[in-house]
Amino acid sequence: MQTQTEHGVGVSWLAALDVEARGLVAAVDARPDGRRLFEGTIDKAGYIHYLVQTYHYARWSTPILREAGERLQQLGRHPELAELLVQKGEEERGHDRWLLSDLRNLGCSEESVETAVKCPAVEAYTGWNFFTSRSGVPTAALGTAYVLEYLSQTRAGVWAERLRKVSTIPNIRKSVTFLRSHGALDGDHVAEMARLFAGLTETEDQEAILFSARVARSVYPCIFREGVTATLPRER
Repeated sequence: MQTQTEHGVGVSWLAALDVEARGLVAAVDARPDGRRLFEGTIDKAGYIHYLVQTYHYARWSTPILREAGERLQQLGRHPELAELLVQKGEEERGHDRWLLSDLRNLGCSEESVETAVKCPAVEAYTGWNFFTSRSGVPTAALGTAYVLEYLSQTRAGVWAERLRKVSTIPNIRKSVTFLRSHGALDGDHVAEMARLFAGLTETEDQEAILFSARVARSVYPCIFREGVTATLPRER
């Protein structure tokens, strides 16, 4: 982990967290399929790949966040943040079903999605976040949550709208539930976290949150396919 000065921990640690959030948006926009998603021009294979990989990390969001909150409660630390983590775990419940519904409308069976190959970025993302929730500093999970919800706030609704507007993918209007719903939900969540973070003074927690934000910023963009090839589930 980097030093306090390198992280900008202290008075400016929240500014450093926002830098990571904006960096994630920029890194996603820089990926070829991230750019195509922003433009609404991504092809069916690329969109399916994105949804499948998203499913394979989103399905674990509830246990990751809940376990982090429960550990924080057991440690007797930061009751407001512990409650926030448990609450976020509940809010994420069922979002994987939205993804399965979108994929079903694109012709992919649930079985094919479940057995699809997970890319290394998904394995890294889930492995890191389970580690922090179960064995690391549990507040770290909030760093991941913050930057991903910032991404949803700034991009998910735009992606959904442009995919529907350009409409190059058959049945796309019935296949953007996950994106549309996240775009609508996550704006208030970012502001709520920022408000609670303002009272967090412990350097260990600040560093843990920032480090997880950096991990997410580095790993998440790699869930998009490389080039124009991808391993996809079999269609119905």
